[in-house]
This record gives sequence, structure tokens and C-alpha cells, in this order.
Amino acid sequence: MTAHTRGKRGTPAPTPDEVGAMYDQYGELLAMTLGSSAVHIGMYVPHGGPAPVTTLVGLADLAQDRQTDFLIDAFAPAPGSRVLDIGCGTGGPALRLAERTGCRVTGITVSQSQLAHCQERRGAHPAGERVEFAYGNAMELSHPDASFDAAWSIDCVPHLADRPLGLREALRVLKPGGLFLLTEFTSRGTPSEEESAAYETLWTCPPLTTFTALLGDIEETGFDVVRIQEMTANAVLCSELMCTLYQDRRDEIADRFGKEALAHTDPLMGPFRSFSRNHLAYHLVVLRRPTA
Repeated sequence: MTAHTRGKRGTPAPTPDEVGAMYDQYGELLAMTLGSSAVHIGMYVPHGGPAPVTTLVGLADLAQDRQTDFLIDAFAPAPGSRVLDIGCGTGGPALRLAERTGCRVTGITVSQSQLAHCQERRGAHPAGERVEFAYGNAMELSHPDASFDAAWSIDCVPHLADRPLGLREALRVLKPGGLFLLTEFTSRGTPSEEESAAYETLWTCPPLTTFTALLGDIEETGFDVVRIQEMTANAVLCSELMCTLYQDRRDEIADRFGKEALAHTDPLMGPFRSFSRNHLAYHLVVLRRPTA
């Protein structure tokens, strides 16, 4: 069958036989890189949205905003209530929480660079007047007893060298009946020492414990459990995306942080990815300080 000419460039259009031959030869490769449930574009972004994304970084940002909104809905502090954001990162979730619910948020972080980002975002945000940021240690909170109506900690508890101490501090600053939402990574199965070390090094965290150990720490602290939800799939996908973006932006990383950063990180990516795929678990936990 003769190929037809297509377009002004005179590029030969593929014949049906050539199209079929491509799928015969590379169909499995497409399944490995595109997905195998169908052979078409997936819907990573809802159609008709106001800000479609076309890059993996944009998709990652959208996924984080969706996660923040999901946690806000799970938390739902009352308008005007005082909320402590333990480990506030660069401030986006705290500002989003204040904007959506009308609460007042105090965010703390141990990172000075994150704190600078928080202050910059706060100045330009419509809910900025209801949010304040400060340096603070989750295991040694500077706030008085029972000074907050609620608290949340998104992906901060995994960094704590003493998780029970961090939980006790959160309990202390909450008013009776106050909610504490946290997310926590735990370990499943039996990872190798190399896998565990890679994960701990990249995230600057102590060894992950089991989910049963987490429940034991919560019970010992004195919180009542309101809700537990398993969210492992998104944590694993996030790790996959991190590894992909690391390779995709490797030259950019070298230019910005130096080849020493690559020399440090390159050996960790493989075992980190293996740990995340095979041994990582991730949970949303909502707790309440007893009223008694």
C-alpha cells in the first residue's frame, strides 16, 4: 500500500500497514510508558478546569492542592477558631485552610527558608491577615496549654525524633474536645537496610515504624481516635513522580545545586524507589483531645 503525502512539508503519511506494524512492534513499550488499560491519553486533570496543567511539575502542584483540600474537608475547623499548623512548610496549606474555612491559623516550621516563603506568601494572600507564621519545634511548642481549638500536621510527624513527645505537645496545646489531624508514613514488610537508609536519608527522618506502633503511641498519649484512612497509593505515586522528575531535571539540579548534590542523591534514588513501592504505607489520622 502506498503512503499518502501529508502537509506542506511533504512528509509521507504512514499507511495502515505501517501503523499496524508500529503497534505490533512497540505496543508493549507503549503499555510500559503510557499505561495498559487502554491506548489513549489519561485524565490526570478534570476536563474544563480553570487551570489545565501540561507538565509533571504542574501535575504535582495540582495533586498537592487536591490533597490539601481533601484534608481541609476531613478537618473542617469552625470559622473564627484558632488552629495550629505544626510543620507548616512554605505556608500554602495554612493560607488555603484559613481562606476556605474562615479560621485563624498559626503556622510553625524549623526551616528558616520555609519561614521566609511563608511570610512572602502571606503578604499577597487574601486570607493573610488571619494567618501568622513563626519558627517553632513540634516537640517543644512555645504555646500555652489549651490555646488552640484544633491543630493539624501534614507530613511533619515523620521527621520527629520522638513521636510520642510530639503527640503529647499537640495534646497539651489543644482545648478539651479539640481535633488534631496528622498524616504519617509507616513501614510494611521487611525492607533491606539499603532501602530503609535511602528513605531515611532523603526525607531526614528516623526509621519508620509499623502502623501498629503508631496506634500504640496514640493510645499512650491519651488521644481519642476519630478517623483513620489509608492513603498509601498516593504516597507511592508521589514517590514515582519524584524519581521521574529527578531524572528529567537532572541537568537543572546540577546547575543549581552542584554536582555534589547529584553524587549524594544518585545512589539513593533506586533503593528509595524500591522502598516506596514495596514497603511504604501512608495514613490520615484524626484525633480528639478528651473532654474530661
